[in-house]
Amino acid sequence: MVSGNPTIVLVHGAFADSSGFNTVAKRLVADGYPVVAAPNPLRGLASDAAHVKALLESIAGPIVLVGHSYGGAVISTAAAGNTNVKALVYLAAFVPETGESAQALVEKFPGSTVGESLKPVPLPDGQVDLYIDPKVFHPHFAGDVSAEEAVLYSITQRPATGAALGEPAAGPQAWHTIPSYNLISGSDRIIPPAAQEFMAQRSGAKVQVVEGASHMVFVSRPGATVALIKAAVQEQGQGQPQ
Repeated sequence: MVSGNPTIVLVHGAFADSSGFNTVAKRLVADGYPVVAAPNPLRGLASDAAHVKALLESIAGPIVLVGHSYGGAVISTAAAGNTNVKALVYLAAFVPETGESAQALVEKFPGSTVGESLKPVPLPDGQVDLYIDPKVFHPHFAGDVSAEEAVLYSITQRPATGAALGEPAAGPQAWHTIPSYNLISGSDRIIPPAAQEFMAQRSGAKVQVVEGASHMVFVSRPGATVALIKAAVQEQGQGQPQ
C-alpha cells in the first residue's frame, strides 16, 4: 500500500447500503488508499450525522469524505469543524444549506419520481420507514444498472425514515469551509440534474457531469466516481500521485 494517502470514507444514502460501494472501494484499495464504508443509520439527519462524525473522529490523519444522495446531507453536517477532512465528494447528492431538508431540495426543481416511487411502512413508534417500491426501483433509481443487479439492490435496500428526509440541516455546513467536488448524474430520476447543478454551483464545487447516469452513478460508473475522488485527493495536496 502506498503510504501517505488519506483515508477515503464512503457514506451511503437512503434506499441503499455500503455494499453499493464494493467496486469503488475495491479500486481505491488497489490504488493504495485506506477505505472505510460508514454505516448510515438513516433514522434522522442530526443523529445520522452524529454517528458519522464520531467515526471520523476515530480516524487519524487526513480524510476525503464521500456521500451519495442523502449521504451528502449527512456529510455536510458531520464534517463541520473537523480539520482532518480535506475534501468533500458528493455523488448525485444533496448539498443542503442550513435549514434545508432533502425533501425540500428534491421538490425545488421538476423531474423527480421519488414521491411516486416510495413505499411506506408504518412503525410502532408512529414513524414511517420509506422504501423505493421494488416494482419501479430499476427505472426510477437505477436505470443504467443491469436489471439483474437492480433487482438485488431493490431487495437489499435499507429504508430511511420520513423524518430523516424531512429534517432540516442544522448548524454550520462543512462545504462552506472544505473544498467540494460534485459528480452529477445526468439522467437522474430521483434528484433532478438541475437540482444537483444548483447545489453544486451554490457551494462553489468542482463539477463533473456524467451524461446518461442514473441515481446509482457510483455503481454504474465506478471509473468516473474513483477518478473524481482521486482528483479531490490530489488537488488538495493529499497522498501520492497515482
